[in-house]
Amino acid sequence: MQKISAVTQLLGAIPNRLQLAGGWIDQPFVSRHNPKPFGSMVVVQIEPDFRPMDRSGIASGTRAVATQLWKNKLPNRPPAELVRELYAAENQGKAEPSGSQDMIGLVYPGVNRLDYDFKFEGGIFPAHIESLNSTKHARWLETVLHLLPIEPRPDGYHPLGIKNLEPKWIARLGESGKLCFDAIKQMDVNALGASFNETMLCWEKILPHVVSHPRLKVNLKKILLAYQKQFPGAMFSGCGGGYLLVASKEKFPGAFQVSVRTSAK
Repeated sequence: MQKISAVTQLLGAIPNRLQLAGGWIDQPFVSRHNPKPFGSMVVVQIEPDFRPMDRSGIASGTRAVATQLWKNKLPNRPPAELVRELYAAENQGKAEPSGSQDMIGLVYPGVNRLDYDFKFEGGIFPAHIESLNSTKHARWLETVLHLLPIEPRPDGYHPLGIKNLEPKWIARLGESGKLCFDAIKQMDVNALGASFNETMLCWEKILPHVVSHPRLKVNLKKILLAYQKQFPGAMFSGCGGGYLLVASKEKFPGAFQVSVRTSAK
C-alpha cells in the first residue's frame, strides 16, 4: 500500500478549481440580462497539491463544505448529482448564494465550459457543460498558465456595491468564456490571453468594485495592466484580487504553475 505523505494528509483529496474567462455569467442576476444566451465561462479542476490563500477566488470555502459533507473524498456518484447536493449544502439560507461554477469546478475533472441561459432553471445551473479531458491539452495548459499571488480580498470587502448590468457587456462576458475554451482546444496562448483580458474589461464595466474598491490595499488595476502589457493576457482569480492568472509561454519571477486533473480519483 502506498504511503500517504503528511502534506497530502494535510491538504486532503478533494481537488481545487480555477475560474478562467467568463466568470460571473453563472450568477442569475447577470445572465438574465444577456441578450444572446447562452453565455459561457470556463472552470479547470486542479490537483490539491498546494494550499490556496483563503478568500482568493479558488473556491476554498466551497471545498471546505465539500470536505465536511463527503468526508474528504468525492463520492462515486454522477457529477451533476454531486453539484446540486453541494450547491444546496453551501447556499442554505444565503441571501447571496455562491454560483454553481464553484461546485462544478470541484466535481468535474479537466477543463469545462459552462453554458448559462437564464431561461434554463433560472440560470442557477448551466444548460450544458462541454468537457475537455485530453491529457495533451491539460499538459499544455499547465505550461502556459501561471499563478502570481497578490492578496486575499480584505474583510468587509463586497464586490456588488455597484452593478452596471448593461446587456452589451454581459453578452461580451459570455462570449469570453467561449473564446477561452476554444483557445485551450487549439492550444493558442495568445487567444487564451485575449480571453482573459476581455473578461477583465467586462468585469470592470459590469461590476467595477471587483477591481477597484476603498477596502482594497493594493492597486489591482495597475498590477493587471502591467502584466497585460508584458504577456498575452492576465486576469484575477476572483473579485478583489487573490491570484493573478497570466497566460504566457515563459515563466517569470514569483509565479507558480498548477497540475490539471483530467480524471476522477
